Amino acid sequence: MRASNKIRQFLGKLIACTQGGVTTLATLALPVLIGSAGLAVDLNRGYQQRIINQRAADLGALAAAIAFQNTSDAAILTPTARDVAVANGLVGATVVATLVNDLPNAGDQSVRVTVNELVPYTLASVLGLSGSFDVAAESMASLSGGTSFAAPCYLALDGGKAAISVTGGASIDAPNCSIAAIGEIENKGQLIRGADIISGSSDIYVNHGELDAATLRFAGSFNKPGWNNAVPPPKDWINEATPLSDPWANNPDRVAAMALLGNFSSPPALSDPSTPNGSDWKFTWNPSSAVSAYRQGTSGNYIVPAGVYNIRKFEVAGGINVTFENGSIIRVRQGVSIGGGSNVNFGDSDVYVNGGFDSGSNGVTFGNGALWIGSGQVRFQGTNRKGDGDVLINADVSLGGGQHLLVGDGNHYFGGLDIGGGGTARLGAGDFVVADGIRISGNSELAIGDGDIIVGPGNGNRAIFLSGSARFFMGDGQFSANGDIDTAGGSRLAFGRTPNHYINGDMKIAGSVLFGAGRYTINGDFENGTGGTTWPYTSGLTGETYGSVLEGESVSGFDMAGINVTFVLAGTIKLAGGAKTKLEAANYTQAGGFISELLLTTENDDDANWTGGSLSSFAGTLHLPNAQVKMAGGNSTSTTKCMTLIANTIRVNGGAATGSACTMMEDLGGGGNNTRVRLIG
Repeated sequence: MRASNKIRQFLGKLIACTQGGVTTLATLALPVLIGSAGLAVDLNRGYQQRIINQRAADLGALAAAIAFQNTSDAAILTPTARDVAVANGLVGATVVATLVNDLPNAGDQSVRVTVNELVPYTLASVLGLSGSFDVAAESMASLSGGTSFAAPCYLALDGGKAAISVTGGASIDAPNCSIAAIGEIENKGQLIRGADIISGSSDIYVNHGELDAATLRFAGSFNKPGWNNAVPPPKDWINEATPLSDPWANNPDRVAAMALLGNFSSPPALSDPSTPNGSDWKFTWNPSSAVSAYRQGTSGNYIVPAGVYNIRKFEVAGGINVTFENGSIIRVRQGVSIGGGSNVNFGDSDVYVNGGFDSGSNGVTFGNGALWIGSGQVRFQGTNRKGDGDVLINADVSLGGGQHLLVGDGNHYFGGLDIGGGGTARLGAGDFVVADGIRISGNSELAIGDGDIIVGPGNGNRAIFLSGSARFFMGDGQFSANGDIDTAGGSRLAFGRTPNHYINGDMKIAGSVLFGAGRYTINGDFENGTGGTTWPYTSGLTGETYGSVLEGESVSGFDMAGINVTFVLAGTIKLAGGAKTKLEAANYTQAGGFISELLLTTENDDDANWTGGSLSSFAGTLHLPNAQVKMAGGNSTSTTKCMTLIANTIRVNGGAATGSACTMMEDLGGGGNNTRVRLIG
């Protein structure tokens, strides 16, 4: 039983009792009991703050130690640790970092970081406690002398033959980090260059190519032709086993993210509105009796005053103009049909329609208010405008050539959405729900504002399908797609920011795409290819320019771009074709979102093909511990961020692959300068 329930039961018994002045005692005891419960609540808040402080202290100690390692300047310690604390949301915390000598061993140095945050008393004030109490956390990171090899940026976990293999004209050129494998490393290509080249439990083999490293480390043997002297000298050969393992295997943030694969939000069930029966409303040159009083003389103009109207059929003949004054409630039971050349303005009214809807060739205007259209055929022709207010259409909405839907802020619900032939739809801020998938084709465009997005599966299990030169731009908000996301060459897709984008299916991108900051859990494969439609792009529908800058970084000139992103896959990754890609992990962890320095992770064992070419840029760790990664065309890396590949086996058969070690790899090696940075308390 929870403590709060026990307290309630105890108080109830005390108050109910009338023997021997117990009621008086209960009354006197109330402040103490409530204060005690409040103190427990405040202490729990302190415990939660302690967890946050400890994470910031750990990360701050590591960051400050690395900064000191690179500069040997103790003045950089506190500013570095403070920046990490601010990045983790501790804006007002007191952060101090100091250098400690002869710890953990004589001659070693460590960095101590303390993080203090004041937590105000709330409920415990009943006991007379006021002000705040201090919550502190401390962490230490050592700069101890260790094994004199650099942290790996390429790590193959397989223990067999050719765990890392370079063939043909290919090379791995990463001079500031180690090239490491538990099994054999073979160079049948041009070059393997690393700070160190390490076979943890097997051999190193080179044919005609070059090995360039400070040391060659191998548990078995080093094999080369006698004539090949393009290798380190024998004094730098170290014949001993080197323990190597996957540092991400049990990372709690990664494990928690993997557990979310397959999660999605189901669209709410849509229904039809309630529309009582009424008389027919026929706006014609010979109107029905129900509307004749609204006719302006003998013209084709009608003005309907504000009121509550229950209508059986709503019909407007060609060439007629109908205007409703603001403030009406309009219910139509058997459909709305508007003739060609007519103009209908429903004003600021709530409109409910069953039996189908046809706007006519000129389109229709709704002001502010609710719009609810039930099942049946729905046709928006011409240009249709809707002010602010919720929109619910329990049917598929199709927009073709010359057909446009412009809607203000509010929640927007559709059975399905199909836009083609140059049609467009622009929706303001608010939740956006499509039960039966989104299909956009033929130079058509959909743009939606900030709000939560839920998309169900359409034909072929596609939640979102863009063909031709289709475009779909999303605002920021929670995102869930129960089905595949499939785009063709020439299309453009832009995701908004949210901690986690849930995709229950494959993501196949052949056009250009912008990934808003956050995590993407993809319960399937992630494939990108083709290319050719680079960013930026200025929308004629919204007037906005997309893809010049993401999170403060330029992404101009790339087809696929994402900054501060993490991809968590159930399937594999395939980067192919001529697509130019820029994907970068964040350098800190967002709770429930992206994971620091983790760009991609999957436990799938299918081959992963990486043929994006040297124009592609990656930052972060690509973690595929069970897969064979085939690289061709090379890659480039950020000058300020790391790029690390962990796989079961690595095959490089074209181009120049580069890399730099991410922080998580530091415990596997020396981290450069023959020094290890690690937490010690």
